Amino acid sequence: MTNYDITIHTRDRQRVSFVCSEAEDLLFAAERESILLPSQCRKGTCGACVATVTAGAYRLGEVSTEALPESAQVRGDVLLCRTYPRADLILEAPYDYNYIRFERIPERVAEVIDVTMVATGTRRLLLRLQPDTQGGAAEFEAGQFMEIQVPGGEARRAYSLANNTNWNGDLEFFITLRPDGAFSTYLESALVGDRLNIRGPLGTFTLRENGLQPRWFVGGGTGLVPLLSMLRRMADWGETLPARLYFGARYEDELFCQEEIRQIQDKLPQLQVKICLSRPGNEWAGYRGSVMEALRDDLGSLAASPDLYVCGSTRLVQGVTELALSQGLPDSSLRFERFLSA
Repeated sequence: MTNYDITIHTRDRQRVSFVCSEAEDLLFAAERESILLPSQCRKGTCGACVATVTAGAYRLGEVSTEALPESAQVRGDVLLCRTYPRADLILEAPYDYNYIRFERIPERVAEVIDVTMVATGTRRLLLRLQPDTQGGAAEFEAGQFMEIQVPGGEARRAYSLANNTNWNGDLEFFITLRPDGAFSTYLESALVGDRLNIRGPLGTFTLRENGLQPRWFVGGGTGLVPLLSMLRRMADWGETLPARLYFGARYEDELFCQEEIRQIQDKLPQLQVKICLSRPGNEWAGYRGSVMEALRDDLGSLAASPDLYVCGSTRLVQGVTELALSQGLPDSSLRFERFLSA
């Protein structure tokens, strides 16, 4: 069986290399050599293991066009979990070297502290890590996620963290309830004191230092969650960068974390917030329209382009990406994470 040399260059100009046979996908081959590259579903449906091939031939297996649109495939983007080499490959990754692990991803036990319905179809889940050999603190980068094992089985579901690193070991999630969803079904009967197995932190959708560039955050539904974590970190660190938050939903009863957003504004007075409803009631005093419409209005009148952090459905991410590029924003200014149904 033929083996090929694989080299991945990270965003901060470092590299990692490994050998992959023509029968292996790149993600599996890297893990065989104890190189854990950022990934999530491992089924070609989430887009978390995206990279760009700059040299070499390969075969791309079946992927979701939501996770990897055909236009991205044409320019050489691949999902590592579905890429099989046919020659030596050189790839560029959209993350820094420090997001690559050379050790096992931490697995912990956490206790349910609170389960509360906070909006129509959304529950807040607060977990607290149980002290072990890794200590009791919750350490992660703002914007990352955890995988929570569904009780009674082996399946895991990935959820973004809403809070920040803390000594208490608290992990805060806001979770959309999905009909017949495995973890959603558990949440219907979850009790304070339950113990859950978790894995992480994971993910590369995090804040990037870019001088004095303004930061704009765009979230739809529970796509708000990792953006909250980022804004809370900015508030805790006393950052003074110009910032805007666009949070969209259909109806007013789907909104959540309004008080939390106000508390962030108290610490970040430069933060401008636009809450958008695409189907507002007669009494709604906020923005009447989608986040896309609000963003289009504001981008058109800008003198300096911002860095955009976008989290939500594939439709939202694609729409914001196309809008931003049409307004002259460079690819490098866009950071996004899609929420795909598990």
